[in-house]
Amino acid sequence: MQNSIQKLFPNFSSELISDIEKNASEQDFKAGTILMRTGQYIKNTILVTKGKIKIYREGEDGGEFLMYYLQPGQACAISMICATKSEKSQIMAKVVEDVSVMMIPLNLMDKWMMEHKSWYEFVIETYKNRFEEILEVVDSIAFRSMDERLEFYLKRHSDACGCTEVKLSHQEIATELNTSREVISRLLKKMEQRGLVKLNRNQIELLKINS
Repeated sequence: MQNSIQKLFPNFSSELISDIEKNASEQDFKAGTILMRTGQYIKNTILVTKGKIKIYREGEDGGEFLMYYLQPGQACAISMICATKSEKSQIMAKVVEDVSVMMIPLNLMDKWMMEHKSWYEFVIETYKNRFEEILEVVDSIAFRSMDERLEFYLKRHSDACGCTEVKLSHQEIATELNTSREVISRLLKKMEQRGLVKLNRNQIELLKINS
């Protein structure tokens, strides 16, 4: 466990790693598992050591609004905020690739902020990175057309997996962008004609997207 923490969180001090080993519990979850629901009280914050988690908002009609992904070496900033204030979650968290996480009890958050500089710096950096990412999403919605939003969305997925192949159906994309499957299919076809993507069944290969 220690080697895994050191590799994924290289800025953690040895004292902090020791505290994590003593107090955190390791858990595995399968793809499709809902880890957090809107209105749920958060008792732990999590550190991701394997896999990928989608953080999103869910509308009354069941539609989804993607906020960001969590990958190995990352933590959920929003769950940290809710945990420290004992507030209910305003987000959903779903496993999209089988994950392993370290669950850190709520009562240690404030304690570690005071005792471990490396934890304090990690939390602040996590807040900063997620805030900047959410600003990009807001800008995309407010100032871009749907075809530009689609390019931005695909690039985010590509960046998140470090690959050029996005394994999503047209309906899944439409749900997350709050539009229809027909609109997404039409826009993707135009992108393919422009040489930006190559369309396969439930998979989109990015050829050149710079959004």
